[in-house]
Amino acid sequence: MKFLEIPALDVINTALVFDTPECKVFGRIETYSCKVAGADKKLYKHLENRYQEDLSNSPEYIQQAVSPFGPMNQPSSRKTLFNLIATLNASYPDYDFSDVKPEQFTKHPSLSHVCNYVNNTLFNLGHGWIVTGLNLWQVTDDIIELDECDVYSYNPDMDSDPNIEEGA
Repeated sequence: MKFLEIPALDVINTALVFDTPECKVFGRIETYSCKVAGADKKLYKHLENRYQEDLSNSPEYIQQAVSPFGPMNQPSSRKTLFNLIATLNASYPDYDFSDVKPEQFTKHPSLSHVCNYVNNTLFNLGHGWIVTGLNLWQVTDDIIELDECDVYSYNPDMDSDPNIEEGA
């Protein structure tokens, strides 16, 4: 994975960092290439080895295991998991997400639900102008063609959440 510098996102990313009376928001939109590079090749091999080990320990369970990406015995499902873990590793270089499990992700049924959630959150926090004035979704769509995307959320446990600071 390689971070892609997209100047059109700079203004939006600046706007996505703000304080409210209740919280401090650190939002960002980042783009990465999906080209597999050195560390990513090791990660892919690690995930494949883990899958093969799980398969040898519990073949029936693994054969039937369904994840948010589809059946894990399908290479395309494992590739999606790999891409998400590699993206997390690139986004949070001080953390290692190599051992994240498929069940720690949720696939959202529709992009419109996610967009509505983000829109409502920003409007409720008094920052709806990011959606309307900065054309958040149009800029994003111009970069990644949103209608061709599947949307996933990472649901970390308390020990693996990069957004929880020690002592907080």
